[in-house]
Amino acid sequence: MRRDRTAFSIALTACVLLSATIAPAAEPAQTIKTQKVAVKVETLATGLDHPWAVKVLPDGAYLVTERPGRMRLVRDGKVSAPIAGVPKVYARGQGGLLDVALDPNFSGNRTLYFTASMAGDGGSGTAVFRAKLSADEKQLTGVKRIFLMNTLSRGNIQYGSRIAIARDGSLFVSLGDRGQQDRAQNFHDDAGSIIHIDANGSIPANNPFKDGKRALPEIWSKGHRNPQGITFDSATNKLYTAEHGARGGDEINAPEAGRNYGWPVISYGVNYSGTKIGIGTAKAGMEQPLFYWDPSIAPGAIAVYRGRMFPEWNGDLLVTALKFQLLSRLDRDENGRIVERERMFADKFGRLRDITVAPDGALLITTDEADGALLRISRAAN
Repeated sequence: MRRDRTAFSIALTACVLLSATIAPAAEPAQTIKTQKVAVKVETLATGLDHPWAVKVLPDGAYLVTERPGRMRLVRDGKVSAPIAGVPKVYARGQGGLLDVALDPNFSGNRTLYFTASMAGDGGSGTAVFRAKLSADEKQLTGVKRIFLMNTLSRGNIQYGSRIAIARDGSLFVSLGDRGQQDRAQNFHDDAGSIIHIDANGSIPANNPFKDGKRALPEIWSKGHRNPQGITFDSATNKLYTAEHGARGGDEINAPEAGRNYGWPVISYGVNYSGTKIGIGTAKAGMEQPLFYWDPSIAPGAIAVYRGRMFPEWNGDLLVTALKFQLLSRLDRDENGRIVERERMFADKFGRLRDITVAPDGALLITTDEADGALLRISRAAN
């Protein structure tokens, strides 16, 4: 009898130990038909706290930021402990740890860049940091702030902010108007602008206001409300942004040096109260959007598709949406105008935040939820 109890105890202990090492079953993949192709949507990770950005490391792991101030790796379906060395961020409202981008030579120098809202005298504002990821991928080293917007302010909204790295390694960073719309027309205020800085934070020689007389030297373009998407088309080297309007008037723009994109003087939206914004939809010396949404979709990020997996989408713009929880696909018509062709995944996965085209051509999307997920969209089998 005693021998039987001992055998039962050993067997039970073995079962407990075995169950403790088995990872939870992954959520089943979904196959979804789109206009041109059927796609497979896999959930690579769950339990992320408002994941804001994702990038693919050379070894295939996914580097993810969480808005409360954590950076993690997702590898083989497992989420790492937080990476050490991330500075304390101002994680309130829309603020926190935001975008992350890998240096073009990351494989050799381990350098990355990230944006965050930071507190200081007068309130908070958007900052850009440079750091190195340790070889064991457990900590950031050499963390250095290379930019902080020149005027900090109260309130916890409209920080921007995304990073697009140019072919020469310089950084284009989108900054919101911080909910104070007139700042977007003040050329000596960083708010409501696209800035352009070198990898060390210095001012590039081709900036339109580099002498600092008519505008801050880091400013590339002005008149932006809250651009939370920015990307280069890898084929044409054209810069695109996706920007939040107020009630209506979300925009896609292609920011050019020294140009004014109008906010809040012109807009295709209205105030949340329903009242008119500025003078209307056009003014001499101010640029028109390439495309606008009305009603708003609340764009989270933008990518230009140049991957092998979906040749049907080559050159298309892909914009995630928070409000309608969808992925918008846009292309150009026979006259070269941008048009929205379809809306994918509406209300299926939650608020869609970031979108990145992986090296294999698959799409990576984060969901901006308290129990956020990392999704992979690939081509479904025939």
